[in-house]
Amino acid sequence: MGVDRSSEVVESDRSKLNVRFGLLGVLPLLLLALALFFFSRFGTVGVFEAAFPPVEELTIERLSFRQGFIDVHVVNGGPEPVEIAQVTVDEALWQFEVKPTNLIDRLGTATVSIPYPWVEGEPHAITLISTSGVIFEAEAPVASLSPTPGSTFLLTFAILGFYVGVIPVFIGLIWFPFLRRLSSRWLYFFLAVTVGLLLFLGVDTVVEAIELSTAVAGAFQGIGLAFTGFLLAFLAVSVVDRWRENQGARSDVSSLLLAYAIAVGIGLHNFGEGLAIGAAYATGAIALGTFLVVGFAVHNTTEGLAIAAPIARGTASVRRLLPHLLLAGLIAGAPAIVGAWLGGFAFSPIWATFFLALGAGAIFQVTWQIARMMGDEPDGSLTTGLNAMGLVLGVLIMYGTGILLTS
Repeated sequence: MGVDRSSEVVESDRSKLNVRFGLLGVLPLLLLALALFFFSRFGTVGVFEAAFPPVEELTIERLSFRQGFIDVHVVNGGPEPVEIAQVTVDEALWQFEVKPTNLIDRLGTATVSIPYPWVEGEPHAITLISTSGVIFEAEAPVASLSPTPGSTFLLTFAILGFYVGVIPVFIGLIWFPFLRRLSSRWLYFFLAVTVGLLLFLGVDTVVEAIELSTAVAGAFQGIGLAFTGFLLAFLAVSVVDRWRENQGARSDVSSLLLAYAIAVGIGLHNFGEGLAIGAAYATGAIALGTFLVVGFAVHNTTEGLAIAAPIARGTASVRRLLPHLLLAGLIAGAPAIVGAWLGGFAFSPIWATFFLALGAGAIFQVTWQIARMMGDEPDGSLTTGLNAMGLVLGVLIMYGTGILLTS
């Protein structure tokens, strides 16, 4: 029996072509790696290092106070290692200890502990000086004993987050039976109100993320981090929406998925609000923290309406939808508790910026989904007079309640 040599030759040629194709894909990467190797070994870096001092950048993320000590939490976001040589408190040189070490590598973190008899309620200015003489400054407007993780403070911050996030959202969900009894025309009016609420919430979240990004160490690229978080959330919600369309989900199921997506976006926004409250209490600004709790509670009541409105279009019974409403309310409100814990115990501008950007991306995507869903119905267009009024009303409601947060 003869052997078909022609098929073996074809298969061999195909394998050779695949190898060549793979090499063409890898070759640019190999050349780039080779060029970078030669530059690092024989490039011009040594000349510039001899002519100019090193570029040092140290970001002071937060100050915390414990009995007899001031702790300065820093991260090195610059291109060079930074070694701390001296520390001053209120313009006086002071002893200090750095953990894990005085030399902080690029992207490294450290805690500078200063034994200092700080005074409750008084401001204190801290200056860190590197071995090359670069100065890094921070100021505590009000010195106050920082909360430490324990049952008392964990419960306290949990209660604050509960009042800010969970209770207002559930109060807003009480509007659901009212929405179910509305005519189609007025239901779309309240959906337009929801679009206005979410648009304002999305813009507000973007602004918060950008403001926080200025406190992110340079190497972590605060604006880039915020953009990445925004894009990830926007695309993730878009993928879920496309999957829902491809599956041909019933209208009730689609409305539920949309409500859950809204709850996730609102939850990430409430996480940022919890951060602000926790950080205010942790730095001793008790009056500001209490003011924020009251303001956010009023501000967030309308978020329950935003979750309930899309579900009100469906035909499922209230009893069947009740577990979903409760779960969506927890998803939207409970992150405020986590945010209060993080803001009170270990505030991080990096994670705060990222999660706020995630929230903004999710909020804008679900806002687009609601607007598109409404546009498919005769009475749903946002350009009709009643719905346009609803959109403006939603923005004005958020703006009006947001005035309570202006300090």
